[in-house]
Amino acid sequence: MKPVICYGPTVLDLADELLDAYAEVFSAPPWNENEETIRQFAGRLTADARRTGFRTALAQSEAGIDGFATGWLTQTSFPTDRGYAQVAAQLGPDRVRDLLVGALEIDELAVRPHARGQGTGRALLAEITADAPARRAWLLTSRTATDTVATYHRLGWHEVAPLPGTHNAVVVFLSPHHPGH
Repeated sequence: MKPVICYGPTVLDLADELLDAYAEVFSAPPWNENEETIRQFAGRLTADARRTGFRTALAQSEAGIDGFATGWLTQTSFPTDRGYAQVAAQLGPDRVRDLLVGALEIDELAVRPHARGQGTGRALLAEITADAPARRAWLLTSRTATDTVATYHRLGWHEVAPLPGTHNAVVVFLSPHHPGH
């Protein structure tokens, strides 16, 4: 089934189902998120739904939500919370501006275990990035999530090399058609 896109806060009607999917995916290794960080996702979703360019790609079946991806347009004022400070340290201000600002930022990609290995993640990424500005999209993931890193490589995403001496816990990827790789 082809994922569908929801724009803006309309996705909040599905917040409980998204939270269930998020919890199932991110409470497992290598993420090992606890109840508090899972609850934080619900609060972030409400705030994120108001961001410029916010969209959610949903993969659904009779079982419910099999997976989802969320994203928005990266603003000029690059954040410093969550993993953003590590991204800024690795790339430096010029590459953040040139590669990420104005691009579609994929914030979450979650595929439930029963839907893995069926192209769900690939379809979600393709759908959510289909109308990315100038084909520019990016995401970050944990360097310790080696299976996830390998998956992004396999899907044609390009790892941005850190500046010398800035290697840290995150990996920044540019979408397959991003002109900056």
